[in-house]
Amino acid sequence: MNIFVLMKRTFDTEEKIVIQNGQVNEDGAEFIINPYDEYAIEEAIQVRDKFGGEITVVAVGNEEAEKELRTALAMGCDKAVLINTEDDVEESDQYTTAKIIAEFLKDKQPDLILAGNVAIDGGSGQVGPRVAEMLGIPYVTTITKLEIDGGKATVVRDVEGDEEVIEASLPLLVTAQQGLNEPRYPSLPGIMKAKKKPLDELELDDLDLEEEDVEPKTKTVEIFLPPKKEAGKILQGELEEQVKELVTLLRTEAKVI
Repeated sequence: MNIFVLMKRTFDTEEKIVIQNGQVNEDGAEFIINPYDEYAIEEAIQVRDKFGGEITVVAVGNEEAEKELRTALAMGCDKAVLINTEDDVEESDQYTTAKIIAEFLKDKQPDLILAGNVAIDGGSGQVGPRVAEMLGIPYVTTITKLEIDGGKATVVRDVEGDEEVIEASLPLLVTAQQGLNEPRYPSLPGIMKAKKKPLDELELDDLDLEEEDVEPKTKTVEIFLPPKKEAGKILQGELEEQVKELVTLLRTEAKVI
């Protein structure tokens, strides 16, 4: 089975975000594999181990992403591809990333493509579905279970507190939700093997793409941190008095009623 995983390099979830001159300051920040992409990587490994085949993990970004790609190889992926856009793309959005990935995949004949449900930095959840649309293949998002039988996949997806069961034919793109599996940690032998696994680097020219082909469809107007939360209020007195005070506060301060 020919399996591809779409991976993004994101801020460590423990990292404190600093805004400087309207941009996120990345100096000295720690980066990791997007946590939802780890579920995709783990599921790809389990499918490969069951049905055979090869896993290629793909990332779009700069050379700094090589570290996270090596981690994916150490987890068990077979090879990695970095599409380096540092010198070719000044501004990008989800369309840009999806267009580049789809162009890379269009002649690779994938059977299964896995991605994280969302990236913890942007949280749009657009890249996976956009790639599937560009490739003209079916996709299912927020999956919590995946079973493959021949050329058919049965998928359970999370629908806000309930489940939906979907059958789809391969090739198929799915995006992984928390609960799909428990991602493994890279083992020492896996880390050593990862050093010898192939990691190819491509640029837009290698995909016959020009900068204008991947121009973003959106523009970031402003980046800012959310306002600090104020201390809560504790209502005193009898229950009836508390209810009256709460209604007053909701009307005069929160202005929600």
